Amino acid sequence: MPAAALALVLSVLLSLPARACEVALLLAIDVSQSIDMGEYRLQADGIAEAVMAPEVREALLDGTAALAVLQWSGPEAQTLSIPWTRMHSGEDIRLFAERARRMPRAHVMSNTAVGAMLRAALGMFGPVDDCRRKVIDVSGDGNDNAGTSPEQARREAEARDVMINALAIEGLGRSVTNFYTRSVITQGGFVMTSRGLTGYAETLRAKIFRETARTLF
Repeated sequence: MPAAALALVLSVLLSLPARACEVALLLAIDVSQSIDMGEYRLQADGIAEAVMAPEVREALLDGTAALAVLQWSGPEAQTLSIPWTRMHSGEDIRLFAERARRMPRAHVMSNTAVGAMLRAALGMFGPVDDCRRKVIDVSGDGNDNAGTSPEQARREAEARDVMINALAIEGLGRSVTNFYTRSVITQGGFVMTSRGLTGYAETLRAKIFRETARTLF
């Protein structure tokens, strides 16, 4: 291609507006003392498997989503393990999945402070303020037992127009599901339940697809 024609093509491409970000999704995973190392790996690998699922990949790219991973446990234990990443291409998704698989555990032997985690999470959306929807996607296997009230943090989220959804990791009962439904998710939010961590990846895949598919906006 002649240099003049190439320069024209590049100038047109650079002048096109960037695709708007539809959703910023913060994946907040429980690493409290009830989660052993095997269960932690199921969560980390579950994130990788979920984002690489064909329907989720398509939804992430269609809406130019942004993803990040937060590990949380006690009142002072919240770590942004994977910072905000814009999903502009399949390669972006693949690299994000690889980072999730290699992600070291951030905290051990700590309580379950859902309220403190939510308040910390609310302060992490600055880099993705342009995204049309902001969602905190909480997963965990226990009720809140330390720190500030999750109900208060939920009210703050609603005031800031941030949605909170949840994935409850259950044994035989529904105590975690009921807790998330009653005290954590925002109005319009939802809870999905995984029976143990062996079904975590499949449940998370369905959850992320529900949160990112543009037909739901």
